[in-house]
Amino acid sequence: MPVQQVPEHHHITSEQWDELAADPEFRALVRARRVFVVPMMLFVTVFYLALPIAAGFAPGIMSRPVLGSLTAAYLFALAQFPVGWLVLALYLRRSRGYDLTAARCRKHEMEEIRG
Repeated sequence: MPVQQVPEHHHITSEQWDELAADPEFRALVRARRVFVVPMMLFVTVFYLALPIAAGFAPGIMSRPVLGSLTAAYLFALAQFPVGWLVLALYLRRSRGYDLTAARCRKHEMEEIRG
């Protein structure tokens, strides 16, 4: 098994961090990630909390058979798996772009530290 190289960590000063945080490309990265992550987090939270809330406030609807002996509550609970996988797949697809942008920002930062 090949030995993995541990990435070299560089500590930056607070002035260098302020400069990086002011970089338009870095700010765009943070903004783009937030625009995706916050709505997804809210959606997932509401979706997962909807089951116990619906079971508590609408037990008649949730106990109604929908598909054979499967009730609406069971189908809703089973739907949480594919929804979780879908959110994961969407984030993985988006995170590739975030990773590339972060790598460019790190490269620029390292060039400035060394330069």
